[in-house]
Amino acid sequence: MTEGVNKSPRVQDLGGGVYSIDTLMGGFEGITSSYFISSDRPALIETGAALSAPHVQSSLDELGCGPQDLATIVVTHIHLDHAGGVGDLANAYPNARIVVHERGARHLVDPRKLVASAYRVFGSKIDEMFGPLLPTDPNRIDALGERGSIDLGAGRTLDTFHNPGHASHHVALIDSATGDLYTGDAAGVYIPETGDLRPATPPPDFDFNLALHSLQAMQAIAPNRLLFSHFGPTIDIDRVFEESRAQLHYWVEWVKQAHQEGLDFDHALLMVQAKDRDVNARFFANAETAHKFEQFSSSEAQVSGIWHWLQKKNQSDSSIT
Repeated sequence: MTEGVNKSPRVQDLGGGVYSIDTLMGGFEGITSSYFISSDRPALIETGAALSAPHVQSSLDELGCGPQDLATIVVTHIHLDHAGGVGDLANAYPNARIVVHERGARHLVDPRKLVASAYRVFGSKIDEMFGPLLPTDPNRIDALGERGSIDLGAGRTLDTFHNPGHASHHVALIDSATGDLYTGDAAGVYIPETGDLRPATPPPDFDFNLALHSLQAMQAIAPNRLLFSHFGPTIDIDRVFEESRAQLHYWVEWVKQAHQEGLDFDHALLMVQAKDRDVNARFFANAETAHKFEQFSSSEAQVSGIWHWLQKKNQSDSSIT
């Protein structure tokens, strides 16, 4: 399917029949990856945002995957930077099954609540970064439970397991042929320019304990490679997991400290940003990269998710006592 193809710079051959596609989200390079598996039953993992759908489709064309060829579109979860292009690409590839966790399936059928939630987090930025999420025909959706398996043909599968923490509808995907683990956002945001890990703790679903459990579950399967939706591949597996775990602890402890000091949200955010710049100086030394990732994964959103989780936890603890 892909032999002899002259691919654009946004398409990278990762080996094993796997290709990364830079979705050019918000016009930026190096923020969000889709992945194409050129197997007997070709699969696309992550659609990117709705505004990215034309870029993804043209990349699939370059890879020799025509409108009738794509068998499966899989999303790790339904946030708009991962699944916003599902409706567009489902229309463009009429034979593709749409695979999503069962907790997210209804939101792809009727996206109104999902989009409203995204507006509360991103505000007016949503229009320039993501675009509209089109509804998906429910008859084309295959909903995943705690575990699942996606047929890639010739005995190759994507095995899945429920991986909440970042979001209740999040799944991890493991390629049986390559040992690749598609992390979605469950291991945070990987910065290929510096090797840093950034938190992925947005509202409303972030749960610290589930996030730690998800990291442990992913590391326990001993993948050969991690394929981040943000952004790209790495084989530095144990260090990445440990750094992701460390960043979660940092950010949660910083927000807890702000709560204990009685700070309001705005002052808590300022405190966390100052601590972040101190602890993660290498990341901020690259001003262009730091600015780029702040545009789509802002400190405000990450602190807000932890703040929301902590308030729920405190309310639950109070009701028990």
